[in-house]
Amino acid sequence: MSAQPVIGVLALQGDTEEHLRVLRGIGATAVPVTAPGELDQIEGLVLPGGESTTMSKLAVRYGLLDPLRKRVRAGLPVYGTCAGMILLADRILDGAADQCTVGGIDMTVRRNAFGRQTESFEGSVGIDGVDGGPVDAVFIRAPWVESVGPGVGVLGRLPADDGAAGRIVAVRQGSLLATSFHPELTGDARIHGLFVDIVKGTA
Repeated sequence: MSAQPVIGVLALQGDTEEHLRVLRGIGATAVPVTAPGELDQIEGLVLPGGESTTMSKLAVRYGLLDPLRKRVRAGLPVYGTCAGMILLADRILDGAADQCTVGGIDMTVRRNAFGRQTESFEGSVGIDGVDGGPVDAVFIRAPWVESVGPGVGVLGRLPADDGAAGRIVAVRQGSLLATSFHPELTGDARIHGLFVDIVKGTA
């Protein structure tokens, strides 16, 4: 493991540049990933927010879906945000009939659980393993986690004063991390910092 881990950001669709900027700002070497061979050059991977059905179709088109699945099974640390959370889910609800996932986290995720784009919102969420108080979480057509298997740690839920109180919005299973929200849009790099520590093997 290098002192500055090489972390890829899947660059098929979605907010790739925002993740690259945050990762580089905290000392990681961050690179876009668009081809299967580039997966061999990275030590961790971010699956960004975007449109999950489009991302899965593009992953198939560019020959990335099966290589991604193999790398995840082999232990590649991956962090998925919003649509990336859906891609990491073993099971999805309200997905397209032909929607594929990479899988890896034993969870059931409900797509667009909070409603349409106009019902997007921002709130504070406490995250286990992240010091310094709650994070500012931006939810945009976000999923939530309906249920998790016994090997999945729940890191964050919506607070009691929220209309969807108690819904799971952050999880971890081994070296796989996922959030319903977009920390790359807030200027708060703590969750990305947690992921870099996971890649380094120190968290």
